[in-house]
Amino acid sequence: MTTQNELFEKSKKLVPGGVHSPVRSFKGLHTTPRFIKKSHGAMIEDIDGNDYIDFCMSFGPLVLGHKDSDVEKSLVSALSRGWSYGTCEPYSLDLAEYLLSRLNFVDQIRFVNSGTEAVMTALRLARGATKKNKIIKFNGCYHGHTDSMLIKAGSGLAGTSEASSAGVPSGVSDDTLVLELGDREGIEQCFKDHPGQIAGIIIEPLPANNGLLIQDQSFLEYLREITKKNDALLIFDEVISGFRVAFGGMTELTGITPDIVTYGKIIGGGLPVGAIAAKKEIMDNLAPVGSVYQAGTLSANPLAMVGGLETLKKMTTEAYAELNANAQKIISVFTKWLKEYNDGEFAHYSLTGHSSLFWIVSEEGINCMDKIPTDITEKFNPLFETLLNKGIYLSPNAYEVGFVSLAHNDEVIKELETRLWK
Repeated sequence: MTTQNELFEKSKKLVPGGVHSPVRSFKGLHTTPRFIKKSHGAMIEDIDGNDYIDFCMSFGPLVLGHKDSDVEKSLVSALSRGWSYGTCEPYSLDLAEYLLSRLNFVDQIRFVNSGTEAVMTALRLARGATKKNKIIKFNGCYHGHTDSMLIKAGSGLAGTSEASSAGVPSGVSDDTLVLELGDREGIEQCFKDHPGQIAGIIIEPLPANNGLLIQDQSFLEYLREITKKNDALLIFDEVISGFRVAFGGMTELTGITPDIVTYGKIIGGGLPVGAIAAKKEIMDNLAPVGSVYQAGTLSANPLAMVGGLETLKKMTTEAYAELNANAQKIISVFTKWLKEYNDGEFAHYSLTGHSSLFWIVSEEGINCMDKIPTDITEKFNPLFETLLNKGIYLSPNAYEVGFVSLAHNDEVIKELETRLWK
């Protein structure tokens, strides 16, 4: 039988780094990535037959858990009809109608294939609608791997930002102005330094891709005010938070209405998907109605459309209450274990939580990148490997958050306790 190590060695010969996404890498760890052969509920099982309680959940989309029976039925039915048409079809309309009837802050939606593609489209749309080029983003917010968003803050003014990835030309980074989360003075200065040039501000209203950096309501309200004042657009990247913290995401929880919102993950029920939504006057700038071009061969794939609709139909008010309750119980279990394990070996850790998201980190109250401990990875790796050996799977990266699903019920939580204290 092929071992995990043999598969990884084979993978490294065929795939850069052996993985199709860097966040799946076990870089810096003293073990190899687990090759998963199947999943169900809150559990995943590797090729050796070892099972793990999964808190990665495909990095967020599986809010119902793995292989939900109702979603599976809808996918099997859709598969029997065909899996890609390249034409107009009714399934995306069913999902769009369901969403727009419940999201009163947008008029129209367009489906794409990933969160990155949704953000790329949102940025182009903002620039096309405003006839301006510059975008303000924040260090610590991840908006996919489109060139203009792979920018980190420089040591000087926002306009001197540098790319955080090779292959991003300086001309692209020049139009991305990077600030620290919460930096109101920096935002004011950006608008003064670039009068009439800033198309919009993009932010994860709940930053959850470089840790869980919960923002003050007042800061998000400030972003809404200053964008209106300067005829710029406010873009909420809700690829993670959309349909997870509430059906209407952080837009619903905060009561702050962005001009453009991007979605992904949960909206496709675990299949590749992304979406962009806004009021009609903004969406009318997109081709074929307007002059902002966007296209995609597999956009609104019928499998993703029916999978997403079946998932979202199950996300009722009661479901969100249950989901958040599951998360609170799990946070309590982890918190107790961290203090007690091996005479307090991990007692320096605490958990930051929001809705059904949690982040294991050594300090509380972290809301921007410069507050994250510099040794976060060094401290996280032993914890990750300890949990992995106990049959508990987190994302193999200190900056990634944990995701709870409806499948993480009391039975699974009891099993979590058993495995932790075993």
